[in-house]
Amino acid sequence: MTTNKALLALAMGLALAACTNKQQAADSAADASTAATEAQQAADNTAATGDTAAADAAQASADAAAAASNAASTSADAANTAGTMAKADDAADAANDAADSAKQAQNAAEQAAASADAKTNNDATPEKK
Repeated sequence: MTTNKALLALAMGLALAACTNKQQAADSAADASTAATEAQQAADNTAATGDTAAADAAQASADAAAAASNAASTSADAANTAGTMAKADDAADAANDAADSAKQAQNAAEQAAASADAKTNNDATPEKK
């Protein structure tokens, strides 16, 4: 009886770990998508200022965020279809890394926007007059 309980507990633990990897990957993909959207908003806001150099930099960063978002989504799909827990874990880690890249690219887009005095998503100050 004790062996059966131990095996059941082990199986439940493995199932929980697999679900955690899939959820982590899905959360990372969602975070990356949000970062890409906000980076594009910053690029659009920068383009509206007429500062071509800053707009080009912001758009390049937004494009990088979109690419990272696509990578996170692909990695999340891989985590969902992985045949082993180790592969699901690796795919979830890849999705997390891609989300981090998207957030970095978002930050770069917002820095470019700030350099052109454009509104950014993290701009808590009132609009300049």
